[in-house]
Amino acid sequence: MKKTIVIATDKEFENIENGEFSEEVLITGLGKVNAAITLTHYLFQTKGYRRKLPDLLINYGTAGSADLPIGSLVDCTRFFQRDMDVSVMEFIKGQTPFEKDIPVILDFSHIPNPINKHLLCGTGDNFVTETENETFINVYDMEAYALAKVCWKYNINFVSYKYITDNVNKKSVKDWNENCADGAELFKKLLEKYND
Repeated sequence: MKKTIVIATDKEFENIENGEFSEEVLITGLGKVNAAITLTHYLFQTKGYRRKLPDLLINYGTAGSADLPIGSLVDCTRFFQRDMDVSVMEFIKGQTPFEKDIPVILDFSHIPNPINKHLLCGTGDNFVTETENETFINVYDMEAYALAKVCWKYNINFVSYKYITDNVNKKSVKDWNENCADGAELFKKLLEKYND
């Protein structure tokens, strides 16, 4: 099975360039736009060359959560674009207007993974320090929905593992800076289960 690992920034996984993984690793940069552009370019290289698509795309990164403990490594298999809000035009929050055949929540829960809790990740281009009555969102990040949407469009299996760095409060930035590299070893151990 061809697997590709996608990470937003090497700050979340220090020394990643030193051959930490046998799988291909793609670093996208922060935010939805960078994630979508970099992943699409990776899948379809310049001059129309199409590489063999991965069987499974594995995203690793950090996230905040209002209720999960700091230091947890969780799996996300459902994805919501939390900063897409055109409700003034009577679209539901998270729905991209005039887009057909794309659900508001992208669901990859049918793909087994070693944790198998199937949490929902809310993605947006802002660092969350307080929730806005979004009790259905388990974790908050800045890239996973964009990666999931590319995988949805090109029929690639997708799972995202998030290391909880902060509890979405006034301490979140400080906590993220202190904890952002701490989940790397947990993620490496989890990857070993794919080879068992």
